[in-house]
Amino acid sequence: MLYRVNLAKFFFPIDDHLFRIKKAEALKNLWKICVLLILGSAGVYAWMAVLGIGSGILSGEAAALTALQYEAGKVWFVLGRMTFAVVFALLVLFIPSLFFYAFTDIPYKKLVIMQQIVLLVMLVERLLWIPLAVYAGLDWFASPWSFGIIASFFTDESWVIFFFGAISLFQLWIIWFQVKFLSYMSPIRKRWIWVIVIGIHILYWAGAAALAFLDSHLISGWFG
Repeated sequence: MLYRVNLAKFFFPIDDHLFRIKKAEALKNLWKICVLLILGSAGVYAWMAVLGIGSGILSGEAAALTALQYEAGKVWFVLGRMTFAVVFALLVLFIPSLFFYAFTDIPYKKLVIMQQIVLLVMLVERLLWIPLAVYAGLDWFASPWSFGIIASFFTDESWVIFFFGAISLFQLWIIWFQVKFLSYMSPIRKRWIWVIVIGIHILYWAGAAALAFLDSHLISGWFG
């Protein structure tokens, strides 16, 4: 059975696609979709850079630079964000797939499809946040679909706010989707899949919070 990867149609309905992926003996468009997602990631972050999101470090040094140096700095800033986006997209697509492959009997290429959906949802989250950052000045941890704002009502600890700010409704959907995908494709007990998936995301949230706490500029690539 041949499965043609088409992310636009994947959600209608999900169960039908999961059934066909599980039965598929060959996959088509897998690597093409990966390339498109990587290019899309670079495009989104290039746009963010052009809009000036995360460019505080550059703006702060503007007074000490010549016009030519400042324009060159903006070009390098955009290129840096695009490079960050490409690296991040590669990590999202292939590293979790490799990890889940080591713990399940699911073919690696099918796990890459799962991560393609994950990356797509993360890009949608970024796109929805851009106008909030530009017009409302909201930081990544204060977006209306994250839990950072709620955490700020209970504590002033920056790390805690950053940690909960990394948790969003999109992230919760991703967890649900990964558990659904893995439990459908693998005979492993569902509760263990929940533990593994949530554990990975906790590490991701903690890492994001730690980087933001130590140096906001280090994490400004993905989170703005």
